[in-house]
Amino acid sequence: MFTGIIEETGTVASADARGDVLAVRIEAAYVLRDLPLGGSVAVGGCCLTAVAVDATGFVCELTAETVGRTAFGARLRPGALVNLERPLKASGRFDGHIVQGHVDGVGRVRDLRMLGRSAELSVEPPPALERYLVLKGSVAVDGVSLTIARLAAGVFTVALIPYTLDQTSLRDVRPGDPVNLEADVIAKYVERLLGMRAAM
Repeated sequence: MFTGIIEETGTVASADARGDVLAVRIEAAYVLRDLPLGGSVAVGGCCLTAVAVDATGFVCELTAETVGRTAFGARLRPGALVNLERPLKASGRFDGHIVQGHVDGVGRVRDLRMLGRSAELSVEPPPALERYLVLKGSVAVDGVSLTIARLAAGVFTVALIPYTLDQTSLRDVRPGDPVNLEADVIAKYVERLLGMRAAM
């Protein structure tokens, strides 16, 4: 489980096909401190497994399923920035919201509007995800825990403070860019339970 509080941005060093998987090497520093071989790490909001770890980075292998359900097919290019977060420790502080690292869908950036040092990011979610989005509710965009500031048909807007712009890859998004979205898991459980109750 993750919180959506990004620990650092890594840089994609390479993305190479190895048989039926895409091997991606990411250069990083902070998240390597206690990242074990076989350990989990959220990369752009997607929970991946580190299959190789060294002093300057780690390698993850992505299946066609992962590439097809995320923004990675269009975004994992050498030099690209990716948001990184290690799993939450049982003894750790819970600062963001519950993020599983399971991408629910790919949204499209409509606009990144700078407001001095802060900004507003507007994203068009896939239609199937809209029902899970609520005003002042939580959403993870490329793994970043954010609060929905405005909500309209076919688009939601989040506010980005200067720290978020400085510390995450969201500062580099442009209109039309795909982004990984994860809705609040609580909304999905509530929908499931109410659906089962209605069917009784």
